[in-house]
Amino acid sequence: MSERDDAARSELLVSAEELHALLDAEAHSDGPRTRVLDVRWTLAHPSGHRDFLAGHIPGAVYVDLESELSDHGPESLGRHPLPGGEALTHSARRWGLHPEDSVVAYDGGGNLASARLWWVLRDAGFPRVRLLDGALPAWTAAGYDLETAEPSPAPGTVILSPGHSSALALEAVGDFAREHTLLDARAPERYAGEVEPLDPVAGHIPGAVSFPATANLDGGGRFLGTAELRERFSEVVPEGDRVGFSCGSGITASHALFAYALTGGEGALFPGSWSQWSNHPELPVATGYAP
Repeated sequence: MSERDDAARSELLVSAEELHALLDAEAHSDGPRTRVLDVRWTLAHPSGHRDFLAGHIPGAVYVDLESELSDHGPESLGRHPLPGGEALTHSARRWGLHPEDSVVAYDGGGNLASARLWWVLRDAGFPRVRLLDGALPAWTAAGYDLETAEPSPAPGTVILSPGHSSALALEAVGDFAREHTLLDARAPERYAGEVEPLDPVAGHIPGAVSFPATANLDGGGRFLGTAELRERFSEVVPEGDRVGFSCGSGITASHALFAYALTGGEGALFPGSWSQWSNHPELPVATGYAP
């Protein structure tokens, strides 16, 4: 991996060992802080707060993906619409976040949920966000302690304003999928329309390409190396093409977009994803494993 790739990767990922050393150094410093945020969430268990209380990285603050990283409205907007700036600012201040701070986010494994926080904060103008590579299992595998106390950080002062990142609106994503590359980060069987446990219609946006987010990880839940990721994307993205990311409701699409960022790419997120598209009966639906 080149020095340039190393530098780009270090801006997006931090190892458990690096995070432990960083937090230890900051404990003896009065400078800007690293706020560690725990975003445990899965489709089967949307609230990870109980797991958080059972053990989390010392000082980490729990972030509720359902209530703090999502808004909720009519089904036509999808299952996890993005939060507005006022609501997000309120949440981030609860986390204790100040403008000069940095953030390291993690979840229960693979960063499939915490990548949502990465995208939401960067979209809101807060650029210093990294993911803990390997998430919580990497921390425990390194032998570091967990705590069970619920932290109560002093309120932060950050002001967040969404709209800094590329996003695809429902009205534009169909044309985008025909003219460029739209990657669908869901499991292949959901993409193909063989199963659909959550949304009203099974299938995918016509023209979208199946690109499961979990395949961007190794067996230990860490992101593949930059060269491996670049090769994987090159198999489905024509050189120089624009790339968009979709999934069920904008969560794992953020993870796939993060993997693309590790290669130096810049992609656009379709926040509403399939949950929004499938709630509009007038829109076409494709099934099978071909776009």
